[in-house]
Amino acid sequence: MFRAVNSFNRILMANGMRNFSALVQTKALVNGNWVNSSNNDVFEVKNPANGEVIGQVPNMTVADAQEAICAAKQAFESKEWRSMTAKDRSNLLKKWHKLIEQHTDEIAEIMTAESGKPINESKGEVMYGNAFVEWFAEEARRIYGEIVPSGAPNREIIVMKQPIGVAALITPWNFPMAMITRKAGAALAAGCTVVVKPSEDTPLTALAVAKLAEDAGIPKGVINVITTNKAAPIGDLFCKSPDVRGISFTGSTEVGKLLFRNAADGIKRVCLELGGNAPFIVFDTANVEKAVDGAMASKFRNCGQTCVSANRFFVQEGVYDKFVSQLKQRVEALKVGQGQSCDVQIGPLINKMQFDKVSAFVEDARSKSANIISGGKNIPELGSLFYAPTIITDVPPTAKLYTEEVFGPVASIIKFKDEAEAIQKANDTRRGLAGYFYSDNLQQVFRVAKRMEVGMVGVNEGIISAVEAPFGGVKESGVGREGSRHGIDDYVDIKYICMGNLKYD
Repeated sequence: MFRAVNSFNRILMANGMRNFSALVQTKALVNGNWVNSSNNDVFEVKNPANGEVIGQVPNMTVADAQEAICAAKQAFESKEWRSMTAKDRSNLLKKWHKLIEQHTDEIAEIMTAESGKPINESKGEVMYGNAFVEWFAEEARRIYGEIVPSGAPNREIIVMKQPIGVAALITPWNFPMAMITRKAGAALAAGCTVVVKPSEDTPLTALAVAKLAEDAGIPKGVINVITTNKAAPIGDLFCKSPDVRGISFTGSTEVGKLLFRNAADGIKRVCLELGGNAPFIVFDTANVEKAVDGAMASKFRNCGQTCVSANRFFVQEGVYDKFVSQLKQRVEALKVGQGQSCDVQIGPLINKMQFDKVSAFVEDARSKSANIISGGKNIPELGSLFYAPTIITDVPPTAKLYTEEVFGPVASIIKFKDEAEAIQKANDTRRGLAGYFYSDNLQQVFRVAKRMEVGMVGVNEGIISAVEAPFGGVKESGVGREGSRHGIDDYVDIKYICMGNLKYD
């Protein structure tokens, strides 16, 4: 462990960063103990910007995951958690929030080292992710029940909300902290215990945040973190274990469907935040400069690797040339490089599989006569996973860029004539997570917002995520909502208590 931590610190210090070995964990967390895998297997964590190994973490087995589930079940049933007052749970979450706040820079540097995300974006994610801890610390005391007027004179009806039990949380690499806190904050506030399986690409951020939860005094077994690069068998265990009562997953639609099917036998509570194919519509009535600002924020944040990233740009004829020209200028001015530099805006793609996918999508569009007006190539002098921010016009409906989520720094632009055509094209997908449009016509704003088949709509806004708002999609983009007061719903059961044959004096 100490060799891996020291190696990680040498890498960070070589880039002008601090030594913070206390937050760099190289073991998994099970029942309050930092442990190796039962077979002592490990896997490497690499910096995608240069391929350098920055650490090793345990490659946990199904048996190890089962032990974590048992620990979470025991912690849930203990007086230390399930019977803890909402106020006391709230206070512990507030302590966790305070510690994360104090260690924002350290967490951000770990995140940048293992994900390649520009350091300013990493700091932004830590603040965003920590906002969920604060929000659900407050919501813990607002999980209200009801007293319902009865139709019988000697009967009282009481409705209460109780925690479902153990929740398994499976989180992605693109937001390695926020996707944990958005789920775990809600689960813990409700009184559940959790087993977290972070992405194999970014486990160090998850472990650092879990260490701070431990430091905050959250009891052992309440938060367990399983690191592994063999996700499928552990995901299958989560689905089949009778002790796991809820599963929350953020990731691809294909994996989400598999989890949904496998969890059906146990009738588990399932919350899925899956892939998107977000349309971004610019009407003739739009402020083009603001539309370009929104396009840059939505498309190129985190190198285009966000589930709500704008994927298909539909631009009306009257403003098409102006929009494309201004967007091209802004894209070509982006600074690409290693994320540790404060002036870098675009980092590398997360891994070779993602790089190959982005490259293949662009080459597919090129082969179908799309017009690549900017980028469209890798940047080998920076590293093997760097891809130039790209703009492609005249994208045909047969291109993969038109029908599938690219998850990279590639903007495909399609011209349209009228509102009806834009809506039809925007909704012509099985995904429905987020959508964006720009218009200064108030009637059009309400008309289009209602007709877009998505769970979230950005109107003259390119960044829409907020802790106060429900996050989630429709169609094949998932079920359930995270964040907001609705984020608690997936972690509580509603119990109806009928008190009958009451005697009144």
